[in-house]
Amino acid sequence: MFEDFTSRTLAVIPSDFGRLYYVSSLKDSLTGRYQHDGLMDVYSEDSVQEALGHCHEELFSRILETPLPEQERDLRKCFDMNSDRLSSFVDSWLKDKSFQLMCPEGLPTYLKDLFCSNLAALLAICSSQRVTVDPAS
Repeated sequence: MFEDFTSRTLAVIPSDFGRLYYVSSLKDSLTGRYQHDGLMDVYSEDSVQEALGHCHEELFSRILETPLPEQERDLRKCFDMNSDRLSSFVDSWLKDKSFQLMCPEGLPTYLKDLFCSNLAALLAICSSQRVTVDPAS
């Protein structure tokens, strides 16, 4: 099932941050359970929880093991959108810190802190490097 999910669903998402965001969005923040109707139609509840939990942790670890310049490129790929949408998205994430929900449960605090500080720094870089278009060009 893990291979099915990664090869069919996650393979079409072009960035690790995008994949992590997607998998974390499948998790109900109140119950801590993942919800994916397509997988639950085919596989047992326990299998889905185990596979998505493993996938969530693997994506999270992969990002943390990636050097920051590569994380920045991957994050920009995740944000492949026009500059106005990018600005509002980055501003929103910096303000509400919703990116903290991308962390899997049960992590040591230092890993969550490292991820969140790295992502906050990357978002600040994206925010400070907004593209401005000169109408004369």
